[in-house]
Amino acid sequence: MIQLSGAGKRFGHKLLFENADWLITPNDRVGLVGANGTGKSTLMKVLAGLDALDYGTLTIAKGTTAGYLPQDGLSLSGRTVFAECMSVFDELRAMEQELETLMHGIAELDHTSAEYADVADRYHRLEHEFQTRDGYSIEAEVGRVLMGLGFGKQDWQRQTDEFSGGWQMRLALAKLLLQQPNLLLLDEPTNHLDLEARNWLEDYLRNYPHALLLISHDRYFLDVTVNKIVEIWNKRLWFYTGNYDKYVTQKTQRNEQLQAAYRNQRDRIEQLEVFINRFRYQATKAKQVQSRIKELEKIERIEIPPEEKAIHFSFPQPKPSGRIVAEFNHVAKSYGTKEVFRDVSFVIERAERIALVGGNGAGKSTLIKLLAGSEPLTSGEYRLGHNAQPDYFAQDQYKELNPVARILEDLGDASPRSTQTELRSLLGCFLFSEDDVFKKIDVLSGGERGRYALLRLLLHPANFLLLDEPTNHLDLRAKDVLLDALTDYAGTVVFVSHDRYFIDKLATRVFEIGGGKVEIYPGNYEDYLWRKQGGNTEQEERMASALAARTSVADVPSNGKPDRNQSGEEPAAGSKTKRLNPIKRQQVEQRVRDLEKEISSVEAAIAHCETVLQNFVSVDENHRHSQELDQHKTRHAALILEWENLAHVLQVD
Repeated sequence: MIQLSGAGKRFGHKLLFENADWLITPNDRVGLVGANGTGKSTLMKVLAGLDALDYGTLTIAKGTTAGYLPQDGLSLSGRTVFAECMSVFDELRAMEQELETLMHGIAELDHTSAEYADVADRYHRLEHEFQTRDGYSIEAEVGRVLMGLGFGKQDWQRQTDEFSGGWQMRLALAKLLLQQPNLLLLDEPTNHLDLEARNWLEDYLRNYPHALLLISHDRYFLDVTVNKIVEIWNKRLWFYTGNYDKYVTQKTQRNEQLQAAYRNQRDRIEQLEVFINRFRYQATKAKQVQSRIKELEKIERIEIPPEEKAIHFSFPQPKPSGRIVAEFNHVAKSYGTKEVFRDVSFVIERAERIALVGGNGAGKSTLIKLLAGSEPLTSGEYRLGHNAQPDYFAQDQYKELNPVARILEDLGDASPRSTQTELRSLLGCFLFSEDDVFKKIDVLSGGERGRYALLRLLLHPANFLLLDEPTNHLDLRAKDVLLDALTDYAGTVVFVSHDRYFIDKLATRVFEIGGGKVEIYPGNYEDYLWRKQGGNTEQEERMASALAARTSVADVPSNGKPDRNQSGEEPAAGSKTKRLNPIKRQQVEQRVRDLEKEISSVEAAIAHCETVLQNFVSVDENHRHSQELDQHKTRHAALILEWENLAHVLQVD
């Protein structure tokens, strides 16, 4: 479809990439990755035909249609949402109108005339093409895509210019998906999507029938949508097979191999140089010296590109709060006639990390504002726990910053104990590098100010952090730093994020918000989805079936179960039951004693797990101990059931 040969591109005096060779085939599903500023978006614009190469060639196969979605900046107006999306199918709609005209012509013309035959032939050919291109389902397809991206039916007849920039980008994405170009180019398409819309887009792209190339800072999104990674690194393109997770593994292996090859080459070069220097002036070794000089000249030197330094910054730990951090009792919240919450009750405990999820407009930001105390309750009670100190990061937190301060100086004032090197390293991780650190805050973009406000907050966190979309405008590296900081953070966190990977790694509970209610699910986002899809019900049914099977299998006295008649029913009260012979009775009594010991052991294990879970160590440890606890409780229930059945047999006997 598209081929790059010896491609190179500069941005001003900076070389982004060079000598790039890349063939994009019709079935490619590629994730384009690389550090901030390496040229990912520029390369995508080149492939879309919106920018030109400085070196090399770009060859596009005939019939290739590329559809490009930038990060932002698109604006639509003059039509309703539905009409704007339907404009994608102008050709099909014109075809539909022609079909109607031809149909009227067929009805009016003489069936024996040559004109009738021509019109009927045109109608059948056009109708076949219209059907082949799914012309009869375009309205349904528009509705499906709009609903998937979060546009409710009530929005379809609204004017496009009534929507904010983020929703305008959703609409542009909807149009692009409806066009279905055979090369889809998406530059951070999830920036303006909530979790539900991201999940829908993941499923859509998994089934996309053509090639796609995307840039994303969402690891999970990359993992489930692409099967190849292209990295811009050290001014070259590097190719990896598999999704993002496999890319990380392969890159580590490639770097290890490169380091080993570099060390071996350096050893060989040193050996050659030592030999040449030692025997250069000995006539008897002249031939061997010349041979080694030629070998040395032919060696293509391996270069080890400079690696990005890993950022390890210890954020100050807050003073501990009491065990109960926050408590809602029958809370309701309304804005005029619009009810957001009704009769909501929950408790947040120390060291919990709670993710808020739900559809757009469900009330996630409202709940965080209620917890922060920046919004009053309509009714109910909100109690803040002992020594709990909330600190709120809003989506527009940057408005609280001093606009005339320079970034580096302002951060130094906020963290006087940190060195300039530490501050610049941290700023670099949050995408402020080189001369950017000397910029005044009022010249930064909205995304840059949001990133800086988050960094400033984390320098001195309170013990109850309330974060509303902290991962917005962060690249993968910055998200890793934030994730590490919050994982090591000893306080309590309630957060909203649209990054699946971030939620999975951080959350210990999920609060689902919607319909005026707050539903609580233990575990991370994967656990939440599992339970939403019926996983918990299925598990309970399997447990019940296993216990029932265990009861029915051991249904004779020798196995410690009550006698049953041929119909499978218990003997009626007062009827005679078959007595155990002395040997069988002795076996049952021994089994009862063994069961009592085993029950005692399992109860001790349950108590231990419950004690361990009271002291949070990490998400993974907490999850492991929760699984162990569930296994012990299942085992305990089965043992108790068997003990009760055996005790009943002994009592009857």
